[in-house]
Amino acid sequence: MNEHFDRLDRTVEQALEGGGADRIAAQHKKGKLSARERLDLLLDEGSFQEIGQLVTHRSHHFGLDQQVFLGDGVVTGYGTIEGRTVYVFSQDFTVMGGSLAEAHAEKICRIMDLAMQNGSPVIGLNDSGGARIQEGVVSLGGYADIFFRNVRASGVVPQISAILGPCAGGAVYSPALTDFVMMAEGTSYMFVTGPNVVKTVTHEEVSAEELGGASAHATKSGVAHFTAPNELEALRELRRLVGYIPNNCEDEPPRTVYTPGDERRPGLDAIIPENPNQPYDIRELLNAVIDPDSSMEVHAEYGKNMVVGFARVAGQVVGCVANQPAVLAGVLDIDASIKAARFVRFCDAFNIPLLVFVDVPGFLPGTDQEWRGIIDHGAKLLYAFSEATVPRITVITRKAYGGAYDVMNSKHIGADMNFAWPSAEIAVMGAKGAAEIIFRSEIAKAKDPEAKWREKEEEYRRQFAHPYEAASRGYVDEVIRPSETRIKLIQALHMLRNKVDKLPRKKHGNIPL
Repeated sequence: MNEHFDRLDRTVEQALEGGGADRIAAQHKKGKLSARERLDLLLDEGSFQEIGQLVTHRSHHFGLDQQVFLGDGVVTGYGTIEGRTVYVFSQDFTVMGGSLAEAHAEKICRIMDLAMQNGSPVIGLNDSGGARIQEGVVSLGGYADIFFRNVRASGVVPQISAILGPCAGGAVYSPALTDFVMMAEGTSYMFVTGPNVVKTVTHEEVSAEELGGASAHATKSGVAHFTAPNELEALRELRRLVGYIPNNCEDEPPRTVYTPGDERRPGLDAIIPENPNQPYDIRELLNAVIDPDSSMEVHAEYGKNMVVGFARVAGQVVGCVANQPAVLAGVLDIDASIKAARFVRFCDAFNIPLLVFVDVPGFLPGTDQEWRGIIDHGAKLLYAFSEATVPRITVITRKAYGGAYDVMNSKHIGADMNFAWPSAEIAVMGAKGAAEIIFRSEIAKAKDPEAKWREKEEEYRRQFAHPYEAASRGYVDEVIRPSETRIKLIQALHMLRNKVDKLPRKKHGNIPL
């Protein structure tokens, strides 16, 4: 893989600096590649097989009869990534702005149909000015044909979108229906209505980058799961992403060779601060538990109080979901709930086991969250975990308070194995608040209310601020040393490798959207 990109790095540099620069720079900004160059970067060398190269546009109105464009603005076909077949389309902005019309849409639909029939991922490289105005309603119909296939393919084969240029209007809904969206910084943008329309309607002045650039969608809207500083890095990351996902819903994720060794991680015994209100970075914990250098975080810049992403444990691909105590104390809010729910559903659709690390003090309070629907959005995560049938393992590292304890893959909603560290606190709420409510009258009558409050707080802490009460009821399977976490996860994943679980027969559930 590294040799593949070393060769392509040199090719791109030579093209931009040498004789190929005129051709590329005249059609794109510096560093923005052509449709075919992108496919060369994405796919294994020499593996691309084109389909529909001689297809041409069919409308001859408004000047389109003057020229014939082979391919109609999109390159379609199939190839391999690390030897695995993928179906691809790459829009060509140099041909009528990459605009979508009848033949263009039919080529993309053909690729999606083949992917479904043969059980392989679909990767779309988007760079289009939108619907071809000269073809009228035919262009709109073409978009709808693609949307329909996006929905039918959802959960059957992985669908990945890379935004490498403009993607506006109705065109944005196809990437939005796919599993993952990658955006290149500085050269790509997505929005339903552009800056000019926004200014006309709302009198708000905003640039295309501010409105729908990679940063905006990675941090504010959550539309972009990944961003990259340039197209080369974006395509490199797409190749890496494919290495974590199976070909289809009937397949298993690819495994890597793993040589067992000393699986103890002594550093984890000291990772939880003595002060229960002091934060720590959950990524340090995750990196100690998973295989070295195997992490690929998803939605890294969005909903930062939750960390989700792919990793490997003993060579097996897993999906990690973890509260992040270093941001908002790891509370569940709207963004974190949506982020985690979407990721859980992807993993469940494609047979990827889930590892959940819990340190959550509850849901984020406040009018903003309540009025924006934290009830419905939090329920999405509850729904996602409850319907998941893949192996599910939970590790409670510290706080697991209130309804958030239930939502974060508790035993009550179907988790297969639940472990807790000795530092785990499983309770309705924190000891200080609980003591204030339970012993309010006693505290008020005391000669020294503050001292009585501290006394009752400590009493509540002794009763509930530990994992043993939950373990005595079977809600926690085992209280483990933090240093043994990786060992326990490897054993549990091995034990659950043949898990079979079926949902009740139904057309589909009604997730609170």
